[in-house]
Amino acid sequence: QVQLVESGGGLVQPGGSLRLSCAASGDTLNYYSIGWFRQAPGREREGVSCISSSDGRPYYTDSVKGRFTISRDGGKNMIYLQMNDLKPEDTAVYYCARDGIPITVCGSQWFRDFSGSVGQGTQVTVSS
Repeated sequence: QVQLVESGGGLVQPGGSLRLSCAASGDTLNYYSIGWFRQAPGREREGVSCISSSDGRPYYTDSVKGRFTISRDGGKNMIYLQMNDLKPEDTAVYYCARDGIPITVCGSQWFRDFSGSVGQGTQVTVSS
């Protein structure tokens, strides 16, 4: 079973940037859709971004389009989330995720139906 460990979170001022990393071990990320969730205090878990394993297309929730970029490095078994122009509403614990089923298309429905593996999370706080 795959294990996922996030890093790169922290405190940043509005307008700043952070790059989250997710290291996978125990199994490959190749052939699986991967993504990032986030959960703010008192709110439900939200799907932020993912990459479909079927065609490599990225998906972004509307609130982060143009600011966040998801990527993967199959050789290093890593997932990344570059976050630019951060806003206070981006404050949350961010979790990386790997699908349990190979060759899928990810998007909003994928996040709602997700039942794969999730890491322990990394805190991102955007505040002045």
